[in-house]
Amino acid sequence: MISSVAKRLDVHPATLRLWVNQAEVDPRPGTTSPDVARIAELERENRELKRANEILKAASVFFARELGPRLPR
Repeated sequence: MISSVAKRLDVHPATLRLWVNQAEVDPRPGTTSPDVARIAELERENRELKRANEILKAASVFFARELGPRLPR
C-alpha cells in the first residue's frame, strides 16, 4: 500500500512511511511534532510561572502583615 502511494507521489517509500508514522503520533491534525514539543514546553513554563506568582503573592501578604499598618509621625 505505502509503496504504491509513494510511487504515485514520487517519493521514497521510507519517506512516506515516516510521514505516516509521524501523522499517527501527532495528537492534533495539522500540528507538527516540533509544535507539540513547543506547546508542552510553554505549558510547563506557564505552570512554573503561575506557581512562582502564587509564592510571591503569599510572601507579599506575609510581609504586609509583619510590617503592620504604619502610623503617621
